[in-house]
Amino acid sequence: MTQIKNIGLFTSGGDAPGMNAAIRAVVRTAIYYDIAVTGIRRGYDGMTKGDFIPMNRKSVSNIIQRGGTILKTARCDNFRTPEGRKQAYDQLKKHNVDALVAIGGDGTFTGAKVFGSEYDIPVIGLPGTIDNDLMGTDFTIGYDTAINTVVEAVDKIRDTAESHDRLFIVEVMGRDSGLIALRTGIAAGAEAILIPESKGGMEGLFNRLEHGRKDKTSRIVIVAEGEEAGGAFEVGRLVQEKFPHYDTRISILGHIQRGGAPSCMDRVLASRVGAAAVEALRDGHRNEMIGIIHNEIAYTPFEHAIKHHIEINPNLLKLVEILSM
Repeated sequence: MTQIKNIGLFTSGGDAPGMNAAIRAVVRTAIYYDIAVTGIRRGYDGMTKGDFIPMNRKSVSNIIQRGGTILKTARCDNFRTPEGRKQAYDQLKKHNVDALVAIGGDGTFTGAKVFGSEYDIPVIGLPGTIDNDLMGTDFTIGYDTAINTVVEAVDKIRDTAESHDRLFIVEVMGRDSGLIALRTGIAAGAEAILIPESKGGMEGLFNRLEHGRKDKTSRIVIVAEGEEAGGAFEVGRLVQEKFPHYDTRISILGHIQRGGAPSCMDRVLASRVGAAAVEALRDGHRNEMIGIIHNEIAYTPFEHAIKHHIEINPNLLKLVEILSM
């Protein structure tokens, strides 16, 4: 066993429901093994500035059900520089931190990978992002909650769409990944889904609107914000130009997808990987992300977690076409 005495814990990048559950799991597991935990507020920015707080059982009481992150999160351009990372290292040494647990996504792990290669501090990552776009885990913390939030919102939008015989174009998060759009589109019964991974989406949408059933009282189109056509407003403009007879409305769900109490699935996922992160550090792991694959804890080097692009299942795209008839 590696003699870890003080774990520095932080969240970075976009917040995700379940981050607090992960924080709670790390702190309580560390205490179980007589390891101290130092919370680092505002991610890498707080690390460079020494915004550190000691954490104990009371620090994480009554937070498992809360969205967001009690440790806050922020962007930090300074950490991208060697000088900024040296400042972070000096602060960690000053506070006797000898290991790190980073909760975040692609950008968080990119920073952790570079930092771990420059300084002799083991870093373990936990996949906290609603986009579910990391290799090495079946699901990321926050994804389940986010897609359920989207489905609930789209169900309500469909109520008004049916009342007015309208076409609603709903934009969901996913700058580089269409996983949220794809899964929620299927669950909400969308007529079409436009995602970055599938080219020719507009042509397919036009074909669906031109040759689809005319007796439908509502139509829902889900668009990932990173869709090449430029998001929901651009899609709406193109639809109105080609089909002026449609009563078209745009709805941007935005940051509502990040908020809210985490689902049961996200709480359990966060708790499992949080506990596993502490045990991984004790076992000598470093520069790896903890995930769950086929219901088993999995370890993935940062470079593999962040470099590989998640492929969209073509069967799911075909399913949208079949079920939207």
